[in-house]
Amino acid sequence: MTDKISFDLVSPERLLFSQAAEMVTIPGAEGEMGVMAGHMPLISTLKPGVIDARIAHGKHDRFFITGGFAEVTAAKVTVLAEDAVPLASLSAEELDRRIIDAQEDIATAKSDAEMAKATAALDHLRRLRSAM
Repeated sequence: MTDKISFDLVSPERLLFSQAAEMVTIPGAEGEMGVMAGHMPLISTLKPGVIDARIAHGKHDRFFITGGFAEVTAAKVTVLAEDAVPLASLSAEELDRRIIDAQEDIATAKSDAEMAKATAALDHLRRLRSAM
């Protein structure tokens, strides 16, 4: 039996997911990270992307996030997401709406940092949309 790591996904509105997982893959700012029980403690910013929680062999729960932070300990992963949506519930129409929102964020960006963040989110949304 594989050791499991506790995984909590929290958005500003609510706790979205809380379950033990064999592995959680998160979109770290420096690249994708796979986290399993016994992982070295760390804190990381997250880029827009997909979190994949492997609950059991062959069973995954996936969530699209627009960014946030992750805290990892040997026993737990906590993701504080700016916005998170179960991937299974995203429709093409929802993604199209999010793409429009991201384009508006680019148009209203007041700094280079805001522009870079909005551009990265838009790029990821477009890739996700084309994969549907």
